[in-house]
Amino acid sequence: MGAFDVLGDPVRRRIVELLAHGELPAGEVAAKVGEEFSISQPAVSQHLRVLRESGFATVRVDGTRRLYALDPTPLAEVEDWAAGLRQFWDQRLDALGTELARGARERRRAQQPAPLSDTTTHTRTDQRRTS
Repeated sequence: MGAFDVLGDPVRRRIVELLAHGELPAGEVAAKVGEEFSISQPAVSQHLRVLRESGFATVRVDGTRRLYALDPTPLAEVEDWAAGLRQFWDQRLDALGTELARGARERRRAQQPAPLSDTTTHTRTDQRRTS
């Protein structure tokens, strides 16, 4: 099962999000996810099994508890895919940023009052003297 097949399920994505914050006991994962998605503990266990078998999660036994942790290795496939999209969008977003800056600069210039010329200043001074 590929990374996108595994992460295509919202329950498994949520489990991955929880495990990204650190190791959790299976019971805690089942309680949180079961409550959020209204699914049973055995259903959550099936999702944990899929994550474990696909390499997204590791499990270690600590006494009577099973502790799950995220293994980020399979996320490399997702990162590679996203990197290809990022390259596509980076150029377009850079061009958009340039156009937005150009438009803002033109708006600022249009809002600035025109400077008075020397002839206008002299004319006004001359008119005040003659009145």
